[in-house]
Amino acid sequence: MGADDERMEGIVAAFKHAWDAYARDAMGCDEYHPLSRSGDNFTTEGGIGYTIVDAIDTMYLMGLRTEYETARRWIETELSFNHSSKAVSTFETTIRVLGGLLSAHYLTSDTLYLKHAEDLGRRLVVAFNTSSGVPHPTVNLGKPNEPHYSYVTSLAEAGSLQLEFKYLAELTQNKTYWEKAEHAITVIRKGLLPNGLAPTRLRVQQGTFQDSVVRLGSLADSYYEYLLKQYLQTQSTETIYQMMYNKAVDGIAENLMHETPEEHLAYMAELNPWGSTSNSSWMLGHRQEHLVCFLAGSLMLGAVTSGSQNGHQRVSFPTKPHELSPRGLRNWKMGIDLLEGCMSTHNTKTGLAPEVAEFRAINDTNYRYDKDWFIPRSLRLASTNRSPYEARYLLRPEVVESIFIAWRLTGNARYRDWAWDIFSSIQRHARIPTGGYGTVSDVDQVPAKLLDKQETFFMSEMLKYLYLTFADANVLPLHETVFNTEAHPFPIFSPTVTSRSDHLDIDINKDA
Repeated sequence: MGADDERMEGIVAAFKHAWDAYARDAMGCDEYHPLSRSGDNFTTEGGIGYTIVDAIDTMYLMGLRTEYETARRWIETELSFNHSSKAVSTFETTIRVLGGLLSAHYLTSDTLYLKHAEDLGRRLVVAFNTSSGVPHPTVNLGKPNEPHYSYVTSLAEAGSLQLEFKYLAELTQNKTYWEKAEHAITVIRKGLLPNGLAPTRLRVQQGTFQDSVVRLGSLADSYYEYLLKQYLQTQSTETIYQMMYNKAVDGIAENLMHETPEEHLAYMAELNPWGSTSNSSWMLGHRQEHLVCFLAGSLMLGAVTSGSQNGHQRVSFPTKPHELSPRGLRNWKMGIDLLEGCMSTHNTKTGLAPEVAEFRAINDTNYRYDKDWFIPRSLRLASTNRSPYEARYLLRPEVVESIFIAWRLTGNARYRDWAWDIFSSIQRHARIPTGGYGTVSDVDQVPAKLLDKQETFFMSEMLKYLYLTFADANVLPLHETVFNTEAHPFPIFSPTVTSRSDHLDIDINKDA
């Protein structure tokens, strides 16, 4: 599939508009505020590369050499993780900073990035030193061995560190990274519900689940994403992850996948605990977060890998139904249907999807909206003329991520059209003339009101996935590459550092 050069140029120009404003106003800062033209950091000692490291592989792929050299120079001369004033998120620092460094090393073979990745990995891996092996949600990079007081973490925070630490283990030949990250999955596996799904809240020291919602959005999303991607990352050699992924998708199909009664929109429901998780009593909720839309692409990718007739090898392009197993066919259709349902939430005045959509239940006889989904709005906020968080568009990339995968797997031009429509809406409503892009306060109000935040994943994920959707399919092909949950590409490799088949005897307090 060939490139669409004109549209690629438009996306590169958008990246430059976002990056140039950041470099002008906040170079080195972790986060950027484009309206106030300022930045801030997570520690008082300075930035730890949240924006720069998160974006550097995107600018490298786009061929922005001047911008790339500026970012590399900052990493070479300024980047330090010896910051002790405040703990940072283990999960976010792993997927954005460690992931960005590993990706940059993969793309360039520059040892500068591996040196920093190894330094950061040593500081992060101590988060796994708990009595259960479930990682603490935060770590003080400058004082990694100081006591922690976090009692609870999330399914995503504990179960979405594995791609990064396994690749780091392979590069450094340090087996401890691999074992500690994989042991956390073993603990999670023991607490899964019979349907293969899991609550969102996990006790750190005990390694057991709290009574909490079962959903595919916040606090959970990337756990399910990484089940499939761990299987793919190591040449489909770790079949335990294929088994866990298949079981989870069966649970999703049976419990969470729903369709609205009038427009037949596919969406993912939530299960809210009623009583306790031990008695498996759940109340169905019809709320879907924008974050859930990553799953459409994952289902399609899983269908042509884990769901192929031979069980693990990718099918030909474009996908042919006879090459898929019955489970693969089901998952393929689920992915397509969910992506269409997610696209329906872009039917707003701005053409952008809200953070949360509530869907019409099939048995809801009192439904009062004119379409099969709506943005939840409280009467209290309405009386103050304020828009709810649910109505925001945070420049999230999940729908575009799934569109990219769907395009690569099918070659269907509608997916490129959808991607361009979303990009055009961002240009109309989120672009700030003086530089940068802001969060849209309410997707159903025009002219759009912007909030003073340009999320780092806008340059790392959104613009990268858009660019790759219009690039030649030989750029980071899916049979050679696995993307972490922050869109950082890693190679698929045959592991030389392997984990033990029985995780229970691993010394989880062994130092890296």
